[in-house]
Amino acid sequence: MDMPLPLIIAQIINGLIAGSMYALFASGLTLIWGTMKMLNFAHGEFFMLGGYLVYYFYAVLGLNPAIAALLAVGIVFVLGMLIERVVIQHLLSSPVWQLSTIIATLGISIFLQNVALHIWGPDFQNVPYFINGVANIFGIRIAYQRLLIFGVSVVSISLMWFLLKHTRFGLALRATSQDSDAAQLYGVNVLAVYTLTFGISAALAALAAVMLSPIMGVNPYMGLSPLLKGFVVVILGGLGSFSGAILGGLMLGVIESLGVLYTSTEWGDVIAFGFLVLIIWVRPWGLLGVEERN
Repeated sequence: MDMPLPLIIAQIINGLIAGSMYALFASGLTLIWGTMKMLNFAHGEFFMLGGYLVYYFYAVLGLNPAIAALLAVGIVFVLGMLIERVVIQHLLSSPVWQLSTIIATLGISIFLQNVALHIWGPDFQNVPYFINGVANIFGIRIAYQRLLIFGVSVVSISLMWFLLKHTRFGLALRATSQDSDAAQLYGVNVLAVYTLTFGISAALAALAAVMLSPIMGVNPYMGLSPLLKGFVVVILGGLGSFSGAILGGLMLGVIESLGVLYTSTEWGDVIAFGFLVLIIWVRPWGLLGVEERN
């Protein structure tokens, strides 16, 4: 079935926009894995809380969308640090800490879902667009909200890249991820790095939800699909690779978008996970991951 070229280009653009949010969400997961070597199953609930908070501040209280977004991201950032300090940090010294942190984050996920369900109920809540209107770019119509999503994603990922590569915290984080014991010997406060990294990871998830909420709405279970796709992106790009998370997110978005064009929306997740299986088969350590040798 032949598709007109403008439609294909429009789908690629939509895929890049969606992929930029996948990359933003997954970069938080990969930061946690790269630094703490743990899987955070509550990451989707930080996404969900970001959506509900921007809904409350923007749609209910009527605050400026920029202020509402900053408040939502800031609150989730503080909550992430608090959870790491109160719950996660005490489990890291356990002999089976990998299993303990999985159980703990699953418990946090269920707890936060039920809190949201009790406060806001099970129904979808709508968030108005931050910016209305449609841009016409070479005959391709794109909503300004989607362009805003892409712009915020590019700026946020660029700031994260700068933070990791050109700041003392980034140096401490990279040292901790490579060898936490050696980093401590050189004066790095590893526990503080863990706490800040967890908070930044939560904030990235919240920011993704803030930008996507006007398009997808908010509900207590909205974090599950992004969490699954976030894991796909992290594995696809290579565990612990920030660059891999960006590349994997963009690729997944484009592949999903083009796949839906030729099939249907119900096949989106099938295409995503099928592509993951293919990559793992060809390159088990991910696109930008490093093969571990004995």
